[in-house]
Amino acid sequence: MGGVAAPVGGQIFSEILPYLEVNQGNAEEVEIIEEISTPDLVGKTLDEASKLAKEAGVELIIEEETEELDKQNTMVKEQVPRAGIIIKKESKVYVKY
Repeated sequence: MGGVAAPVGGQIFSEILPYLEVNQGNAEEVEIIEEISTPDLVGKTLDEASKLAKEAGVELIIEEETEELDKQNTMVKEQVPRAGIIIKKESKVYVKY
């Protein structure tokens, strides 16, 4: 669940640190991370979800994945964060089948 809390924590710190006069580094050295909308993976096969996640630039984590899992015929039933939530590119999206 760290992938869910991290964006919120980052936003909180970015709002608090200027008030505490904490130097956040040289603006030229700060890496700009692209934000994207979480793709809708529910109802897709695990193979389709994996492809969509890769295209969106996020890491797909399949909960309780086994070697015997048939990714071509197993459907995603739930995802966290849910579709449409704004996340940072390269974040993790967790799915259950």
